[in-house]
Amino acid sequence: MELIAGDIGGTKSWLAWVTSTPEGKENLRFEKIYASAGFVSADALLKQFITDAKVAVEPDAMWLALPGALNEQRTTLTNLAWTLDAAELQQATGISTIHFINDFQAAAAGVATLKAQDMIVLNPHAAESGGVRAITGAGTGLGLAFMMADATGRYQSYPTEGGHIEFAPGNAQQKRLLEYLGGRYAHVSWERAVSGSAMNDLYRFCCFEQGQALPDVAVEGAALVALAEAGNTMAEATLDLFIDLYGAWVGNVALLYQPRGGLYIAGGVAGHLQARMQSPRFLAAATDKGRMRSVVERTPIFLITCNRLGVQGVIACARTSQT
Repeated sequence: MELIAGDIGGTKSWLAWVTSTPEGKENLRFEKIYASAGFVSADALLKQFITDAKVAVEPDAMWLALPGALNEQRTTLTNLAWTLDAAELQQATGISTIHFINDFQAAAAGVATLKAQDMIVLNPHAAESGGVRAITGAGTGLGLAFMMADATGRYQSYPTEGGHIEFAPGNAQQKRLLEYLGGRYAHVSWERAVSGSAMNDLYRFCCFEQGQALPDVAVEGAALVALAEAGNTMAEATLDLFIDLYGAWVGNVALLYQPRGGLYIAGGVAGHLQARMQSPRFLAAATDKGRMRSVVERTPIFLITCNRLGVQGVIACARTSQT
């Protein structure tokens, strides 16, 4: 099978063209990462990828992981002004089989493809074989999915839109943050506080709290990391706040699913904040759950460092559908 697999994100889109041999092995024909904002539509992006691939044969199928709630194989992306419809995309590209899945459903499936060197252990407890797994992560948005083993022991992944549940502050500062964000958004979800797109609001909140002048332009996550490394106190305060919030969210996921099979943290933001994610501050925020503290303390927590997780998961899902 000639398969185009894609992990479409609000910031970047990772596409791979793979072919399956009769023996069941997969060979990579072409792979490329694109800036999503550089394209007016998914059609334009995918047509560019096919042109760039210069593969002599036609693709048999295309599977795409998308950040958003799917409805009958149609969705409007959460943090990108694209609407995708599988039937319309099939007609536009001429590819006979097109299938969409949630981006964190793909990430969940990708966990099974990881090796030990693809993860950092944040909370060292042995994962139970067959235990529930959960995966969450801050990228442009905030994703969440879970995995359960079926009767054969094979994990099935299930998407959620958990990142959009209401944000709940855990201390006085976070209560003020909720009020601040409430003045900007009709609905303050966890994604408004824990995501790459939240970084600018968090930085402005910290400046506001300290009576500092607000920046004239948006401050992105990578710039905040650079500013903090250069000694900028507001950037440092912002990243401390972010780690507190991210830890609290991960602790919530641990309580929600009790993932004895492992709680996995993915997403591009963690890649820029590896040292902070491994700090005692992060785990302290995660385990600050009052009477349920021990539930989080005994949860095996892993930070995924493989930046190809999504596309690996898409390929795994497409392969499973053929068996």
